[in-house]
Amino acid sequence: MERLRARWVPAGFGELPGWGVDTLGEFYTALRQGCATPAPGWATLCGQLRNHTPSDNVAARRWLEDRLKVYRVESLDGEPTGLVTGYYEPLVAASRRPTDARRVPLYAPPADLATRKPWYTRQQADTLPEAQATLKGRELAWLEDPLDALVLQIQGSGRLRITEPDGSERLVRVAYAAHNEQPYKSIGRWLIDQGELKAGEASWPAIKDWARRNPRRLNEMLWQNPRLVFFREEPLPDPNQGPKGAQGVPLTPGRSVAVDPQSIPYGTPMWLDTTEPLSAKPLQRLVMAQDTGSAISGAVRADFFWGWGAEAEAQAGRMKQALRTWVLWPKG
Repeated sequence: MERLRARWVPAGFGELPGWGVDTLGEFYTALRQGCATPAPGWATLCGQLRNHTPSDNVAARRWLEDRLKVYRVESLDGEPTGLVTGYYEPLVAASRRPTDARRVPLYAPPADLATRKPWYTRQQADTLPEAQATLKGRELAWLEDPLDALVLQIQGSGRLRITEPDGSERLVRVAYAAHNEQPYKSIGRWLIDQGELKAGEASWPAIKDWARRNPRRLNEMLWQNPRLVFFREEPLPDPNQGPKGAQGVPLTPGRSVAVDPQSIPYGTPMWLDTTEPLSAKPLQRLVMAQDTGSAISGAVRADFFWGWGAEAEAQAGRMKQALRTWVLWPKG
């Protein structure tokens, strides 16, 4: 089976490293979320799932094995190995109005975004009066650190512990709304090219450390990425629920990944064979393709959603591992 950017090669469950070890309870949560907007060909199986609650892992695996077949994912030229990175949902302190400490805005889409293509670059938005005029009044919140704003833009969503004008605090979510249609450029790659960081060491902790040591070059670094992301604010009634991905369903920590939808359709179960970034332990588990991102392109390519909190940030910021992956697809 060929997709636009991938080839699916028939395989079997016996080919999946660690298949008999994975605990599938959290996966079924992600699968049920995905069935809210099922992939083509999945409607019947998703209907069956509504009345099915496996009693244990053995029953869960048997149910999947009886209904699904396995394909190994390769590039169009037959390469089975690719790359997995990680992402998470940041938590950032913010204010509804600017303060002496919080002067970095997060913006809703400007009114002229649809008529000016591409819109201004990040540098132009920071420096040109005409760009700043279109952004005036579009501020959703104000942050202290411009790197926190960049992290939110790269991750695509985040949580704000926001201080309102009356002094009260509440937790809200900012979700991706649009971008300026400028290309994404990695500031980590720029730091490597400048000789400021070594190849393989451009993690977010290393980038933040460089910024602290080089405050006068902060804008120079930020402006290397011309893409600017705009947000919409959403309530957060359940802090245990993840943000919505490109499939339109909430992401499940550790069980949702972002993919290239021209290689793997949203709503597809995937088996990952990789390692954890901090411990190098095997990371072999069943996940759901439920999101995408501008940097997620190609056949064997995934971005692993770690969730939120300090541990998720630490794992996601260092994840850049070799990956093999398989997809599970309904029989018949």
